This record gives sequence, C-alpha cells and structure tokens, in this order.
Amino acid sequence: MSSTRIDWVDTAKGICIIFVVMMHSVLGVEAAAGETGWMHAIVAFAAPFRMPDFFLISGLFLSNVITRDWRLYLDRKVIHFAYFYALWMTIQFAVKAPVFAADLGWLGAVQYYFVSFIQPFGTLWFIYMLPVFFVVCKLTHDRGLPWQLVLGIAALLQIAPIHTGWLLVDEFASRFVYFYAGYIFAPKIFQLADWARARVPLSLTVLAIWALVNGGLVAAGWSGLPIVSLALGAAGAGAIVLTSTLITEAGRFNFLSHFGENSIVIYLAFFFPMGVTRVILLKLGFLDIGTISLIVTAVSVISPMILFWMIQKTNFGWFLFRRPGWAYLPGTLAPKARLQPAE
Repeated sequence: MSSTRIDWVDTAKGICIIFVVMMHSVLGVEAAAGETGWMHAIVAFAAPFRMPDFFLISGLFLSNVITRDWRLYLDRKVIHFAYFYALWMTIQFAVKAPVFAADLGWLGAVQYYFVSFIQPFGTLWFIYMLPVFFVVCKLTHDRGLPWQLVLGIAALLQIAPIHTGWLLVDEFASRFVYFYAGYIFAPKIFQLADWARARVPLSLTVLAIWALVNGGLVAAGWSGLPIVSLALGAAGAGAIVLTSTLITEAGRFNFLSHFGENSIVIYLAFFFPMGVTRVILLKLGFLDIGTISLIVTAVSVISPMILFWMIQKTNFGWFLFRRPGWAYLPGTLAPKARLQPAE
C-alpha cells in the first residue's frame, strides 16, 4: 500500500478511537452527574458506525497474513492481544479493586477478576474480541469456506436479536460481519478511498446525505432496528473511509493520523485519566455537563500519548505497550527483532 493509503487508514483509526473514548467519557460523566449534556447528541450520532468502522479497519490487512502457519499466526494475532488484555485488565482491576470489594467483598472481587478472562472486562472487550475474529477467519480460510457463505451467516448473526448477556457471544454476533467485510472487501475499500480522492466535491455531497440519513434515523430511534443497524454500520464505515481520505488529502488534522497510529495505546490507557478528570471536574462543579464531557474526552485521548512519549524518552515502561520477548511463542521471535508494539 502507498503511504497515502496508510495515512488515511491511520486517520480513520484516529477518528474511531476518539469516538470510542468520547462515548465512554460522555456516558461516564452523565451517569455520575445524573443528567445529560450537549455532547450526548454527538455520541448518539456516532453510535451506529463507531465500532463497525473500528472492526472493519482492523480486518483490512488480514489477507497479508492469513496464509501464515498456525504457530506464527496465533502468536501475532492471539498471544499478542492476550498479553495486552491480561496486563491491562490486571492494571484496571488493581485500580478499581476497592470499589469492587465494597460491592462484592474481597472474595467476590477476586472471583470477578478470574471471570474477566472469559467475560471481557470493561473497556477492554475490543482487544478481547479481535483474537476471536482472527481465529475464526483463519479457520474459514483454511477450510475453504466460500466467503459469501461466511459473510451471509455473519450478517444474519448481526440482524438476529442475540442477547445472551455474555459479551463474547453477543459482540461476536453483532460485530464479526464488519471485521470479515474489512478482510474480504479490502481491495474495494481502498478503491473507495481512491474514488474519494479523485472526486472531492461528489464525496462531500455523499457525506452530507449520509449525515442527514444517519442523524435522522438516530433521532427517530430507528438506528438500532434489525437490518437498519447493519446498513447504518456499513454506510457509516464507508463514510469514515471517505472522511479520512479527504482529511488526508487536505493535509489538515495530522494529529488524527498520529492518534490512529497509536490507537491501541490510547485504547489501553485512557481509562485512568478519564476517571480522574471526571471526578475532579464534577467536584469543582462550575462547568456544564457537556463541557465537562468534552474536557474529559480530550484529557483521556491526550494523556496516553503523553505517557507513551515519556516511555520513549526514558526507555522505561515499554512492557505497557510492547510485548516483551518472553511473551512470544517459542520460535516466533527473531533473535534481533524489536519488541512488537501493541498494534
């Protein structure tokens, strides 16, 4: 892929990670305050496409590695994310343990910790699901299943009202179709980016129409309906592709590409500054809920990048965002290979 194409992918991931952090920040502030603010409308607008686009982008480059042998594939696509899930789940749990203990008792809190290895914990469910999606895609590829069949089943799962209470089941049913579509339709998605690059005025018109339709369906309360939800997820993912391409071509908002390049760093570490900033601003009490939500979102996105910069400068703490050598399967780490980053 050309550097331009990589830039738009990073920009798309940057947009997505901001929306994800925004959702957690805004809803957390509103839950704590017992009222909604003006940013609630932005979170609601992004809901149909926020995670579908994140998963679609995550599947874009799968075709480059899906033919690897199973040992290397499992190391890069399962053990890799398992390390960061286990590490950051433990960090989050340690921070929140007193709260859990107050509600469940210390024995119940310990039980909750171990249950979190089979029931994705808090904000980390995304990196818990990715290895599952990678393995399912590899199995369907190796067994030669027609992609049309797999995609059709994935679409039916998304449409079906599957609500078991187990995130592993529910989120697989709801999100796998987008990840698989990113893998299968990657060439078409990059063609769409090329199309947007060559037709800027038309792309802007398409985006305006999409925004009106998406916003209208959200406002009407219809965005979560079967089939409508699937269509809005796909359309929204396409809209983010167009938007990120146009932003990259304009040479503006380069910070989005930087955020996207380090989106997993932000995703892993945003929970702590989010919680601290929320508590401080709500106690001060002189800002409206929407403005508090905006500040919490900004701090939550920027703080992990500051932490990452400090690690780069001090060369201390790399284990937080790069997998150390002992966390590789035997025979999968080249002798002089650098530590593999979180993403």
